[in-house]
Amino acid sequence: MKYGTKALIMFSGGQDSATCLAWAIDKYDYIETVGFNYDQRHLVEMECRKTVLRKVRSSFPEWNKKIFDDHIVDLNSLGKISNTSLTRNMEITLNEEGLPSTFVPGRNLIFMNFAAAIAYRRGINTLIGGMCESDFSGYPDCRKETLDAQMKAISLGLDKEFILETPLMHMSKSEAWNLAEELGGKKLIDIIVEDSHSCYKGHRTTRYEWGYGCNACPACDLRSKGWLNYAS
Repeated sequence: MKYGTKALIMFSGGQDSATCLAWAIDKYDYIETVGFNYDQRHLVEMECRKTVLRKVRSSFPEWNKKIFDDHIVDLNSLGKISNTSLTRNMEITLNEEGLPSTFVPGRNLIFMNFAAAIAYRRGINTLIGGMCESDFSGYPDCRKETLDAQMKAISLGLDKEFILETPLMHMSKSEAWNLAEELGGKKLIDIIVEDSHSCYKGHRTTRYEWGYGCNACPACDLRSKGWLNYAS
């Protein structure tokens, strides 16, 4: 694929989006970032994403030359209509279909629409996201089929071809750790471990080898198992 020069990354400040940021910097000359505040239970990620961006900028001067504007989209209404354990202080369980109660219906689809609206205004036609269907919690809006359909609708609706890059789509979490090391070495691994946030409960009091979290929610489970396989 021939890459353009600009890309907008949906950047939450978690392990996956931090790895995707490094991947994007390796492929593109001009990067903008966007974060979404949807009244999530782990709202601490909104602060962590700023820290990760700052640390990446200061630790990698050459990367810093490619990172430009950061955007924040207020989607509190999504949190208000989503009765999930990612937007409510409730126990994380599995429903009858086997989906964890952390699934926020339509979240990724909504994120992609808002990201495309920003990209359209900024003269960018490539979006980057950390969605993955090989090592994930089973969310249907992380599947490549879903994302391809959404991007087709976005391109038709904006009358402009948009591309979605998902570099982690077919990677396990341990492979994502390996990719981060390949791209940024120990410096990037240290930033992801110390400053990124994935825990659905928003816990940042206990530090494990793989970072901060509750060590019990689906996000922590995936991250810790991936780290174990990567570090062994």
